[in-house]
Amino acid sequence: MYDFFKTLLFIPLVRWLFRASITGVENLPATGGALVASNHLSAGDTFVLPAMLSRKLTFPAKAELFRGDRGLGSKVVAWFLKAIKMVPLDRSGGRASLDGLAPVLNVLHDGGLVGIYPEGTRSPDGRLYKGHSGVARMALAADVPIIPVAMFGTQTVRRLGIPWISRPRIVIGEPLDFSGYAHQHEDHALLRWVTDEVMAAIQELSGQTYVDAYGSSVKRGTLSAAEADARILPRPGYGATPPQAVSGGLS
Repeated sequence: MYDFFKTLLFIPLVRWLFRASITGVENLPATGGALVASNHLSAGDTFVLPAMLSRKLTFPAKAELFRGDRGLGSKVVAWFLKAIKMVPLDRSGGRASLDGLAPVLNVLHDGGLVGIYPEGTRSPDGRLYKGHSGVARMALAADVPIIPVAMFGTQTVRRLGIPWISRPRIVIGEPLDFSGYAHQHEDHALLRWVTDEVMAAIQELSGQTYVDAYGSSVKRGTLSAAEADARILPRPGYGATPPQAVSGGLS
């Protein structure tokens, strides 16, 4: 069903009508498991990126979306996610969150590509926000590279009342190799450093201003615009010291 929807719907829409472009495809591994980590500007990111990649891209989705227990609309969403073989992600936190990574890790261990938005939510103002450490936890647990990606122009506009995206652009960066820290996914300081390095690579591609706060805090209003402005840094992890690698990782 993934190939069916991609070929008949999303490729014609994104490539021919929206006239999307992509550079850096040579940086995407032809085979093997990898995480594709991108900035998140709009809902359009979730179908523009997969439509422009030759390999299947699996996105983790909130586990509750797979239950379909909130009316007809939720049943349709649950059916669609299952039909295209997306995987559930438990975001309840703590140990449950770690155990909930199993479906994602299975995809990576089977040599698949997993797409993730480390910011955890769409940017409220176009700037790049602090990444959640789940991207680092997945990469270290599965011992796979992380491919940074920058999305441009995926925001939806209205044309004659129809939602439209005009000439979105994708830039794929060089793979980030954290194999020297493989399986150290319980080291919280390391997870933060790896996450910041991933976000810095995304920022280098996108040119976005970086705010050292979670985008969700701005959306909820717990962080004011002025407070967010005060947390602007030159780059994620600014001033942090890289941890010492363990050669070959831990078994």
